[in-house]
Amino acid sequence: MIRRTTTELVDTLGRVRGTSQIDQNLQDARGHMNFDEDAWYFGFSPFGFRTPTPGIYRQAMDDLKVFNGNLEQCKATFDARADSLLQFVERIAADIGSTSDILRARLDASNAGWFDTRADDRFWFAYGQLYAYYGILTATRADFSAIVAERNMTAIWARMTEQLRIALDMQPAIISNGKESSFLFPSHLATMGFYLLRVRSNLVEIRSVLDR
Repeated sequence: MIRRTTTELVDTLGRVRGTSQIDQNLQDARGHMNFDEDAWYFGFSPFGFRTPTPGIYRQAMDDLKVFNGNLEQCKATFDARADSLLQFVERIAADIGSTSDILRARLDASNAGWFDTRADDRFWFAYGQLYAYYGILTATRADFSAIVAERNMTAIWARMTEQLRIALDMQPAIISNGKESSFLFPSHLATMGFYLLRVRSNLVEIRSVLDR
Protein backbone atom coordinates (compact mmCIF):
# COMPACT_ATOMS: atom_id res chain seq x y z
CA MET A 1 0.00 0.00 0.00
CA ILE A 2 2.88 2.34 0.77
CA ARG A 3 4.52 1.29 -2.49
CA ARG A 4 1.35 2.33 -4.29
CA THR A 5 1.38 5.70 -2.50
CA THR A 6 5.04 6.45 -3.19
CA THR A 7 4.49 5.60 -6.86
CA GLU A 8 1.58 8.04 -7.04
CA LEU A 9 3.68 10.70 -5.34
CA VAL A 10 6.49 10.28 -7.86
CA ASP A 11 4.29 10.06 -10.96
CA THR A 12 1.56 12.61 -10.27
CA LEU A 13 1.13 14.12 -6.80
CA GLY A 14 4.71 15.32 -6.39
CA ARG A 15 4.86 16.98 -9.81
CA VAL A 16 2.96 19.79 -11.50
CA ARG A 17 0.50 17.97 -13.81
CA GLY A 18 2.97 15.09 -14.02
CA THR A 19 5.29 17.03 -16.30
CA SER A 20 7.73 18.83 -14.01
CA GLN A 21 10.97 17.36 -12.69
CA ILE A 22 10.69 14.32 -10.43
CA ASP A 23 11.50 15.02 -6.79
CA GLN A 24 14.65 13.09 -5.88
CA ASN A 25 13.51 12.30 -2.32
CA LEU A 26 10.30 10.76 -3.63
CA GLN A 27 12.25 8.85 -6.25
CA ASP A 28 14.55 7.48 -3.55
CA ALA A 29 11.57 6.58 -1.33
CA ARG A 30 9.93 4.65 -4.17
CA GLY A 31 13.15 2.75 -4.85
CA HIS A 32 13.57 1.83 -1.20
CA MET A 33 9.93 0.71 -0.86
CA ASN A 34 10.37 -1.64 -3.83
CA PHE A 35 13.10 -3.51 -1.98
CA ASP A 36 12.71 -7.26 -1.40
CA GLU A 37 10.26 -7.87 1.46
CA ASP A 38 12.10 -10.77 3.08
CA ALA A 39 15.77 -9.75 2.88
CA TRP A 40 17.82 -10.37 6.02
CA TYR A 41 21.44 -9.82 7.02
CA PHE A 42 22.68 -12.59 4.74
CA GLY A 43 21.35 -13.83 1.41
CA PHE A 44 22.13 -16.09 -1.53
CA SER A 45 20.83 -13.94 -4.39
CA PRO A 46 23.10 -12.06 -4.43
CA PHE A 47 25.36 -14.11 -2.18
CA GLY A 48 26.75 -12.33 0.87
CA PHE A 49 25.91 -9.83 3.57
CA ARG A 50 23.20 -7.27 2.90
CA THR A 51 21.07 -4.64 4.57
CA PRO A 52 17.87 -6.22 5.94
CA THR A 53 14.47 -5.07 4.69
CA PRO A 54 13.48 -3.03 7.79
CA GLY A 55 16.61 -0.91 7.39
CA ILE A 56 15.79 -0.14 3.76
CA TYR A 57 12.19 0.76 4.63
CA ARG A 58 13.45 3.13 7.33
CA GLN A 59 15.48 4.87 4.64
CA ALA A 60 12.23 5.33 2.72
CA MET A 61 10.68 6.89 5.82
CA ASP A 62 13.60 9.31 6.05
CA ASP A 63 13.22 10.21 2.35
CA LEU A 64 9.53 10.98 2.84
CA LYS A 65 10.25 13.06 5.94
CA VAL A 66 12.76 15.14 3.96
CA PHE A 67 10.15 15.64 1.23
CA ASN A 68 7.59 16.71 3.82
CA GLY A 69 10.08 19.14 5.34
CA ASN A 70 10.75 20.61 1.92
CA LEU A 71 7.01 21.05 1.41
CA GLU A 72 6.80 23.06 4.63
CA GLN A 73 9.50 25.35 3.28
CA CYS A 74 7.88 25.56 -0.19
CA LYS A 75 10.87 23.79 -1.74
CA ALA A 76 8.85 20.85 -3.08
CA THR A 77 5.56 20.31 -4.94
CA PHE A 78 2.34 18.60 -3.93
CA ASP A 79 -0.16 18.99 -6.76
CA ALA A 80 -3.51 18.42 -5.01
CA ARG A 81 -5.77 18.35 -8.06
CA ALA A 82 -9.11 16.57 -8.46
CA ASP A 83 -7.89 14.42 -11.36
CA SER A 84 -4.88 13.26 -9.33
CA LEU A 85 -7.17 12.30 -6.45
CA LEU A 86 -9.48 10.49 -8.86
CA GLN A 87 -6.60 8.41 -10.21
CA PHE A 88 -5.32 7.60 -6.72
CA VAL A 89 -8.76 6.55 -5.47
CA GLU A 90 -9.35 4.47 -8.60
CA ARG A 91 -6.15 2.50 -8.07
CA ILE A 92 -6.87 1.91 -4.40
CA ALA A 93 -10.31 0.59 -5.36
CA ALA A 94 -8.65 -1.77 -7.84
CA ASP A 95 -6.25 -3.02 -5.15
CA ILE A 96 -9.12 -3.72 -2.76
CA GLY A 97 -11.11 -5.42 -5.51
CA SER A 98 -8.17 -7.71 -6.22
CA THR A 99 -7.93 -8.65 -2.54
CA SER A 100 -11.65 -9.41 -2.48
CA ASP A 101 -11.07 -11.88 -5.33
CA ILE A 102 -8.26 -13.52 -3.34
CA LEU A 103 -10.62 -14.05 -0.40
CA ARG A 104 -13.36 -15.39 -2.69
CA ALA A 105 -10.93 -17.87 -4.24
CA ARG A 106 -10.00 -19.19 -0.79
CA LEU A 107 -13.66 -19.44 0.20
CA ASP A 108 -14.33 -21.53 -2.90
CA ALA A 109 -11.23 -23.70 -2.37
CA SER A 110 -11.96 -24.77 1.20
CA ASN A 111 -14.59 -24.84 3.92
CA ALA A 112 -12.51 -26.55 6.60
CA GLY A 113 -13.51 -24.00 9.22
CA TRP A 114 -10.99 -23.69 12.03
CA PHE A 115 -8.75 -26.25 10.32
CA ASP A 116 -8.01 -24.28 7.15
CA THR A 117 -4.33 -23.48 7.69
CA ARG A 118 -4.21 -21.00 4.79
CA ALA A 119 -7.19 -18.90 5.83
CA ASP A 120 -5.21 -16.79 8.28
CA ASP A 121 -2.73 -15.78 5.54
CA ARG A 122 -5.57 -14.41 3.40
CA PHE A 123 -7.41 -12.77 6.29
CA TRP A 124 -4.41 -10.91 7.71
CA PHE A 125 -3.26 -9.85 4.26
CA ALA A 126 -6.65 -8.18 3.76
CA TYR A 127 -6.57 -6.77 7.29
CA GLY A 128 -3.12 -5.28 6.73
CA GLN A 129 -4.29 -3.70 3.48
CA LEU A 130 -7.25 -2.04 5.20
CA TYR A 131 -5.03 -0.95 8.09
CA ALA A 132 -2.62 0.78 5.71
CA TYR A 133 -5.35 2.38 3.62
CA TYR A 134 -7.14 3.61 6.75
CA GLY A 135 -4.11 5.74 7.60
CA ILE A 136 -3.40 6.73 3.99
CA LEU A 137 -6.99 7.72 3.17
CA THR A 138 -7.36 9.65 6.42
CA ALA A 139 -4.27 11.65 5.47
CA THR A 140 -5.50 11.98 1.87
CA ARG A 141 -8.70 13.61 3.10
CA ALA A 142 -6.63 16.23 4.94
CA ASP A 143 -4.34 16.86 1.96
CA PHE A 144 -7.28 17.23 -0.44
CA SER A 145 -9.59 18.94 2.05
CA ALA A 146 -10.46 21.76 -0.37
CA ILE A 147 -11.57 19.31 -3.07
CA VAL A 148 -13.47 17.12 -0.59
CA ALA A 149 -15.39 20.18 0.61
CA GLU A 150 -15.90 21.62 -2.87
CA ARG A 151 -17.34 18.36 -4.24
CA ASN A 152 -19.49 17.76 -1.12
CA MET A 153 -17.72 14.47 -0.35
CA THR A 154 -17.35 15.01 3.40
CA ALA A 155 -20.15 12.58 4.33
CA ILE A 156 -19.05 9.91 1.83
CA TRP A 157 -15.45 10.09 2.99
CA ALA A 158 -16.44 9.95 6.66
CA ARG A 159 -18.61 6.91 5.97
CA MET A 160 -15.75 5.17 4.18
CA THR A 161 -13.25 5.73 6.99
CA GLU A 162 -15.84 4.62 9.54
CA GLN A 163 -16.32 1.36 7.64
CA LEU A 164 -12.56 0.88 7.57
CA ARG A 165 -12.50 1.43 11.33
CA ILE A 166 -15.27 -1.13 11.88
CA ALA A 167 -13.41 -3.69 9.75
CA LEU A 168 -10.25 -3.18 11.80
CA ASP A 169 -12.16 -3.91 15.01
CA MET A 170 -12.56 -7.51 13.82
CA GLN A 171 -9.58 -9.38 15.31
CA PRO A 172 -10.49 -13.04 15.91
CA ALA A 173 -7.95 -15.13 17.82
CA ILE A 174 -8.25 -17.97 15.28
CA ILE A 175 -9.36 -17.52 11.69
CA SER A 176 -12.13 -19.81 10.52
CA ASN A 177 -13.02 -20.47 6.89
CA GLY A 178 -16.30 -22.36 7.14
CA LYS A 179 -19.39 -22.27 4.99
CA GLU A 180 -21.09 -18.90 5.03
CA SER A 181 -24.24 -20.49 6.46
CA SER A 182 -22.39 -22.53 9.10
CA PHE A 183 -23.30 -22.22 12.80
CA LEU A 184 -20.23 -23.84 14.37
CA PHE A 185 -17.61 -22.80 11.79
CA PRO A 186 -17.93 -19.08 11.02
CA SER A 187 -16.53 -17.60 7.83
CA HIS A 188 -14.20 -14.79 8.83
CA LEU A 189 -13.02 -14.51 5.22
CA ALA A 190 -16.56 -13.84 4.02
CA THR A 191 -17.02 -11.19 6.71
CA MET A 192 -13.75 -9.50 5.78
CA GLY A 193 -14.72 -9.70 2.11
CA PHE A 194 -18.00 -7.96 2.95
CA TYR A 195 -16.13 -5.08 4.59
CA LEU A 196 -13.73 -4.86 1.65
CA LEU A 197 -16.59 -4.52 -0.80
CA ARG A 198 -18.29 -1.86 1.34
CA VAL A 199 -15.13 0.22 1.35
CA ARG A 200 -14.62 -0.33 -2.36
CA SER A 201 -18.21 0.74 -3.01
CA ASN A 202 -17.53 4.05 -1.25
CA LEU A 203 -14.32 4.53 -3.23
CA VAL A 204 -16.23 3.95 -6.48
CA GLU A 205 -18.81 6.51 -5.34
CA ILE A 206 -16.06 9.04 -4.58
CA ARG A 207 -14.53 8.36 -7.99
CA SER A 208 -17.88 8.99 -9.66
CA VAL A 209 -18.25 12.33 -7.89
CA LEU A 210 -14.73 13.38 -8.93
CA ASP A 211 -15.37 12.32 -12.52
CA ARG A 212 -18.41 14.58 -12.98
